[in-house]
Amino acid sequence: MAVFLAIESSCDETAVAILRQEAGGKAEILASEIASQIEQHREYGGVVPELASRSHSLCLNELVHKSLETAEIGISGIDVFGATMGPGLASSLLVGSTAAKAMSCVSGKPFVAVNHMEGHLLSPFINEAKIPPHIALIISGGHTLLMDVRGVGDYHRLGTTKDDAAGEAFDKVGKMLGLPYPGGPEIEKAAKNGNPKAFDFPRSMLHDGTHDFSFSGLKTAVLYTLQKNKSASVADVAASFQIAVIEVLVEKTIRAAKSTGRDLIALSGGVSLNKAVREAFQIRCEKEDICLTMAEGELCTDNAAMIGFAGLSRFLAGKTDSLDGDIDPNLTL
Repeated sequence: MAVFLAIESSCDETAVAILRQEAGGKAEILASEIASQIEQHREYGGVVPELASRSHSLCLNELVHKSLETAEIGISGIDVFGATMGPGLASSLLVGSTAAKAMSCVSGKPFVAVNHMEGHLLSPFINEAKIPPHIALIISGGHTLLMDVRGVGDYHRLGTTKDDAAGEAFDKVGKMLGLPYPGGPEIEKAAKNGNPKAFDFPRSMLHDGTHDFSFSGLKTAVLYTLQKNKSASVADVAASFQIAVIEVLVEKTIRAAKSTGRDLIALSGGVSLNKAVREAFQIRCEKEDICLTMAEGELCTDNAAMIGFAGLSRFLAGKTDSLDGDIDPNLTL
C-alpha cells in the first residue's frame, strides 16, 4: 500500500490531493483541495502567468496543511510525493514541483514526476482497480488528444489538434460573443436557448481520413459571421458553434474506436464537463454499441487527485524520478 501526496499547479488552479492505493486495488482519495484563480484572471480575459504563479505560491502551503488535516494523516505518513512537471506555464509548474521535491528531500521519501495529460487520461478510471484498453479523448483548454490506451504507460497517439484546442476555441469564441471568461461554460449556457441550425459552421477535417482536429477555421468562420451579422443572436451563434465542435469530436472518436477495434471510449478534460458533449457521446456510443466512461465532476478540470492517481500508477509499477529533473512546459504524452 502507498499513500501519495500530489500537487498540481500547471496553470490557474492550485491543487493538492492525498490518495491511498494497494497494488491491484482501487485508489482511495483521502483529500482533494483546489483553489481556483478564475476570478483573479477574469478581468484580463485569460490567464496571466505572473499572477498565476504568485497565487500558487501564496496558497499552496495552506492547501497542503488542509489536505493532511482532511486525510487525518501526518506528513510522516506520506510514502511518496509527486507533482505535475508539464505541460503548462513554466512559472506555475515550478511552484508545485519545487514544493513536492522539497518535501520529498526532507522526508527522504520517493518523488514521482507526473505528466499533466496522463493525469487527465487516467482520470475516468480513478474508481476502478484496472484500466482496460480503450480509446481516450482528452478535451481541455490547451489540448485535444485522441489516444489508443493499451495500459498504464502504454499509449499511442492517434490524433491531436493542428491549431486551436477545442477548449481554446470555446474561450476565444466566447470572447467574440462578449461572454465572461472562461468562455466554455458561458457558451454552454447560452447555447441552451439557441438554434444549433441557425448557422452552418464548418466541420474542419471531418472527412480528411485522419484522426487529427482543427478548430481555427471554425473560430474564423464565427468571427466573419459576427462581422456580417451585427444583430446575430448570441444564443444561436453559441449553439451553432457548439454543435459543430461536438460533431467533429464525436465522429473522429467513433472512427478511432472502430479502426482500432476498441469497444470502450473514455472522455476527460474540462470540455468533457459540457452536458451537450456528454449527451452526444452517450447517444452515439449507445447506437454504435460502444461502452463509454467519463471523468466525474472536479476530476474533469485541473485537479491534484488525477495527478496523484497517475503518479500512484507509476509508483506501484516501480517507477520513481530523481529530484534533479526539470519541468517541461511543452511535455508531450
